[in-house]
This record gives sequence, structure tokens and C-alpha cells, in this order.
Amino acid sequence: MMKTKQALFEILSQSAREWIPLPHVDAVQMREADRIAVEDFRLGILQMMENAGRSLARMAASQLDNLTETRVAVFAGSGGNGGGGLCAARHLHNHGVKISILLTKSEDNLGHPPKVQLNILRRAGLQITPTSQVASAVAQADLILDAMIGYSLHGAPTGITAEWIKLINQSGKPVISLDIPSGLHATTGDTPGAFVQASQTLTLALPKPGLVNPLAGDLFLADIGIPPEVYLPLGITLLPFWGSDDIHPIRRKKLV
Repeated sequence: MMKTKQALFEILSQSAREWIPLPHVDAVQMREADRIAVEDFRLGILQMMENAGRSLARMAASQLDNLTETRVAVFAGSGGNGGGGLCAARHLHNHGVKISILLTKSEDNLGHPPKVQLNILRRAGLQITPTSQVASAVAQADLILDAMIGYSLHGAPTGITAEWIKLINQSGKPVISLDIPSGLHATTGDTPGAFVQASQTLTLALPKPGLVNPLAGDLFLADIGIPPEVYLPLGITLLPFWGSDDIHPIRRKKLV
């Protein structure tokens, strides 16, 4: 059994109206938690993705003054993080937001979950923004959603992902990253190459230790429906803290 680490974060508990310690999970632990949730608890990937995407859309909508007169650029990768971003795009579209969809991989190279999300968007009439129009889409956007890499970073971002990270940073537009800013290592907080300079990060399930890096911006935590019992094999015991909401601000805490 893995030893429980000391909390690097505190979460604002609405029920207690105070900051309380919150455990974290590194990339390896989160991958194992996802496996346990799916294989042992039969919690579907698409089900968790829906919760993540809805929360991201809700957070994005809270930043926009007039939903039907705003545009959001959604940068999505080929894995689960990208699927969450595409799900958020659908929810924002449902509320009248104009959406630009920007994929780091071709449609044929998407994993199954993000491909499912993209197919729904296509049936709703949304199209992928061509690479030649990405700069224009960023310039027109009121808000950018970063869902390119997540906690699966291996080395410095390369190719079009690295190019788009630089474009996002140069735009000066507000950015919400999903789970972890693309290019930021979820476990160490290192930035081996280009990384998204997020205004805010909406992390999922539990925070990752790499989020102690202030480059992640303001931190929030979203409930994606993982039962606390999933974490017990990892040596992590969670007490109820969500209260009546499924998005909470979290703050960094010095390791003692």
C-alpha cells in the first residue's frame, strides 16, 4: 500500500466555511485511481468525462458577460483531457456560445472518448477549425479553454501542440486549463518545454502536486463522481467536503 502524503493544498469547504487540508494525487496515483474507478467500480470514462466537461463549461460561462455574443476557443488533445474539453464545448454551444474547435491531432488519431464527443458536436453542426485559421480563432476568442495534454505529459510538448501553446500565451486572452496546464508536469510542477500560462486551472477529482507551481493560475477543484472509496487502495482517506456544490476553490499550502 502506498503511503499517504501530506496535503499540499487546502479546499474551501462551504459547509464548514473554512479552508481544510486536502490530499493530492500524482500522475501515477491518478492513473491508478482512474483504473480502479473504471474496472472495479464500473464508473464509465464517458460518465466522468461528462462531469468534467460540464464543470469546465460552467466555469467558463461564469467568466462571460453575454453567452450568445461571445466566442470560446477550445484546444483539445487526443486523449481524455481533450474529450473533456470537447464535452465542455458542447455544453457551451447549448447555451449559445460560439465555439472554435482546435484539435492537436487529426480526427483519425483521436482516442475513442474524444472521438465520441467530437461526433456529437458534428451532429450538432459544429466543425473543426482548420489549422490555417487557428490564429484568427484565437484573435476572435473571448476565452480559451486548454484541454490538450492534462496529467499525461511525457517530456516537452512538440509539434503543433508546442506552437499552439506559444500562440495562446502570446494572445493575452484569459485561459482556463482543464486538470493541469498543458506542458506543466502534474507530479513535479516542472515545465520541460512550452507550457500554457493559465489564468485558472480546473483540476479534477483531487489536485495534483505539480499545481503548487503558481504558473497554473487560480486553482479550482471539480467533482467528477469518483467515490472516496476509490482512493483507499492508494492509502488516501477522504472525508466529505463537497457540500452542495461540485466546484470549489483550492489554495496552495506549503509542505510542512
